[in-house]
Amino acid sequence: MLRVGLGRDIHRLVKGRKFILGGLELPCNRGTLGHSDGDFLCHAIIDSLLGAAGLGDIGELYPDNEEKYKDADSILLLKDSWAKVKKESWVIVNLDCVVICEEPKILPYREKIKRSLAEALGVEKESIFIKGKTNEGLGSIGRGEAAEAIAICLLEKKE
Repeated sequence: MLRVGLGRDIHRLVKGRKFILGGLELPCNRGTLGHSDGDFLCHAIIDSLLGAAGLGDIGELYPDNEEKYKDADSILLLKDSWAKVKKESWVIVNLDCVVICEEPKILPYREKIKRSLAEALGVEKESIFIKGKTNEGLGSIGRGEAAEAIAICLLEKKE
C-alpha cells in the first residue's frame, strides 16, 4: 500500500533568534519564532509523515502549550515522529520539500540539509529533495517577515 502525506509550516522571522532549517543553523540576520526551535522544515516533514500514516499531526503530538516542548530540538521531534510511523511498518519512498524565504538562499546548504534529514530518518539522502524558492518580494514572506516550508512524502507499507 502507498500513501501520500502533505505538510506545511510557516514561522515569523524575528531578530534575536536562530534560523534553524533541517536541523542546521543557517546564517541569517533573523531567525524563526516558535515554541520549539522554529525549524519549519522539520515541522512540515513531520506533518507529511504523520498525515500519510494516519497518525495525526504535529500539534497533537507536540502541543505548543506544553512546557516540555519549549525550545525543543525539532530534529529530535522528527526522529520521534518517524519512529511512530516506522512502528506501523511504513517506509519512506521519497520526500520532496519546498522552502520559501527571501534569505538565506537555500541552494548552498541543500546537500547539508539533505544529509541532516537523511541521518535523522535513517534513509538514503537520494530519497530526499529540497528546493529553495523566494516569494518575489510578495506578502509577508517576500517582505522577509516569515518563512515557509511545504513537504510531501510517499510512504509504502511493508507487511
